[in-house]
Amino acid sequence: MTSVLISAEEILQKGLNAFRFIDARHDLVNHQLGTEQYIKAHIPTAIFLNHETDLCDVKTGKNGRHPLPKREDFANVLMAKGIHIDDDIVVYDADNMMFAAHVWWMLRWMGFANVWVLNGGFKAWQVVGGDVEEGIAPALPPVTWTLRESLVKTVSADEVLKNIQSQQFVLLDARAPERYRGEVEPMDPVAGHIPGAINHPFALNVEADGKMKSPQVLRDAFLPYTQKGLVINQCGSGVTACHNILAMEVAGLHDYALYPGSWSEWVADSTRPVATGE
Repeated sequence: MTSVLISAEEILQKGLNAFRFIDARHDLVNHQLGTEQYIKAHIPTAIFLNHETDLCDVKTGKNGRHPLPKREDFANVLMAKGIHIDDDIVVYDADNMMFAAHVWWMLRWMGFANVWVLNGGFKAWQVVGGDVEEGIAPALPPVTWTLRESLVKTVSADEVLKNIQSQQFVLLDARAPERYRGEVEPMDPVAGHIPGAINHPFALNVEADGKMKSPQVLRDAFLPYTQKGLVINQCGSGVTACHNILAMEVAGLHDYALYPGSWSEWVADSTRPVATGE
């Protein structure tokens, strides 16, 4: 176990009762897939959180595809589902942790201190023969707790805009290279990237089996981005950028922030500049 990752074997050793499990499986195109996968099979007692409803605010057309909810509203969602801020929580998705990392980050944003991501996701759990159950897990009784100071940083679109000239921080884009270059754009109305952003696709962080690469490999990959100190992470809608943040944590690099609105918010304002190519 690291400060942010836990293996399927470690969960088996400690026992299911040691943790509260959150199932974060999702698909950015087929929004029903996560629910379907959860109902078919999930880690026993796991609570499902939906990226399109539980984990984002109302979409206005100007605030991106996964706008952060108000902290108080998200706290109410978690409390209603029986998730306590002092629980030891394990978040998982299908395999490569792209959605689990987002939930991990959001819980840290709420002040949750004890949150781990299942390395390799539900696939890794199945490989070790972990128990599963089908259907919807019985609802937990609601709980109450008080919001705590956020454990992570965010920046706004205005701060990113100012940085194009000031170059005070490095902006890291987690999307696939072809989207970054503007050759294709399957999700948003404008193709390209924020001027000055450096492309580090989140897929570079994992091995073929969906597990995170070693801390040293990740440190070697991310250390060059830290020459200005703070590294701002963005992607299409603030989801996969959290994977780069998770990888930085594994690498022992902690000076990072998230631009939650990311590309989908950025291009909603036509006055913001857009770059293409490398």
